[in-house]
Amino acid sequence: MSQVPAPQRVGQADIIHHEGYDTGIVSPFVPAMRVVSPARLVFISGVTGAPVYHDHPHIPAVFDAMPMDAAGQVANAFEHLDLALAAAGCGRSDVVNMIRFFTDVDADQDVVNAHQKEWFGGHIPTSTTVEVTRLATDPRLRFEFHVVAAAPAEDPSPAEGRA
Repeated sequence: MSQVPAPQRVGQADIIHHEGYDTGIVSPFVPAMRVVSPARLVFISGVTGAPVYHDHPHIPAVFDAMPMDAAGQVANAFEHLDLALAAAGCGRSDVVNMIRFFTDVDADQDVVNAHQKEWFGGHIPTSTTVEVTRLATDPRLRFEFHVVAAAPAEDPSPAEGRA
């Protein structure tokens, strides 16, 4: 077992470890992150390999062009996540939490973990992984990610009339 490190600031959050911490263990998540003020929390709707903007009720033909394999779907999902983070004024290191829903953890988790590790480039958020029967958007989807990020605080300018 390793000595528990002091909290480490990453973006707008501190990475928190506790008793049982071991530098020899390779993990795709950290036990806790503490958002620091004056960060703004950003909640990103479920990210999948399907088109972000699509009709409701769903039109199955809209999803025919999406990749059916895990590698293709995870690449699309993380591209969509990049777009949402950028639109909210965040970067990859601002992600503080991921909830990952899989329809087949055994088949897809290793593919997702490898892509996620490369995509984050060393940043590791908190994470929970759950297996579900199916996802609501389209039965061919293999996983969906719910993401929370901590955006840097805005610098309100009095000239813009913000309070």
